[in-house]
Amino acid sequence: MEELVNIFIQSIFIDNMVFAYFLGMCSYLAVSKTVKTSVGMGFAVIFVLGFTVPINFLLEKFVLKSGALSWIGDSFIDVDLSFLSFIMFIAIIASMVQLVEMIVEKISPALYGSLGIFLPLIAVNCAILGGSLFMQERAYDSITEATVFGLGSGIGWFLAIVAIAAIREKIRYSHVPAPLRGLGITFIITGLMGIGFMSFMGIKL
Repeated sequence: MEELVNIFIQSIFIDNMVFAYFLGMCSYLAVSKTVKTSVGMGFAVIFVLGFTVPINFLLEKFVLKSGALSWIGDSFIDVDLSFLSFIMFIAIIASMVQLVEMIVEKISPALYGSLGIFLPLIAVNCAILGGSLFMQERAYDSITEATVFGLGSGIGWFLAIVAIAAIREKIRYSHVPAPLRGLGITFIITGLMGIGFMSFMGIKL
């Protein structure tokens, strides 16, 4: 249990997708103009990461990696399909994003319209693929660990985009120098928030 909590806390604060690796920046910058749209996008990312990481974990364990197909028969022990990891991971991600898009369009047409092209673009969001690739690199032992990591990574991205959206809403009333208005000041604030999140690197459970 302690290991799961450690993975969860680490994926949210220490290995934050935005502030530690600067992944998913396109959606992070484009959708963070208002808190409302940021919350919708954040929940969509949590949902996609929470499902795709464990599914890709099972896919790698029982299909892709060397010897994974041994459950079919002894003649498949030497089969190695790991070269298909990228395309298979992306296929799973694209399927889940399509499901999210249909759900959001059905439940909240206004949010669907606000998110625009960036909702289907979750499929090519590097933070989503990064979650599966980090899971593969860290070689988690169980699907529970992979699921906790996926949810934690999604929550970390959610916190990042909601935080910057809240700041961007307030900063409209500030006297920002003309050359820095818009993305300029957003990049500076993101960098400062990244430095702030580095303080969590001392956390050890």
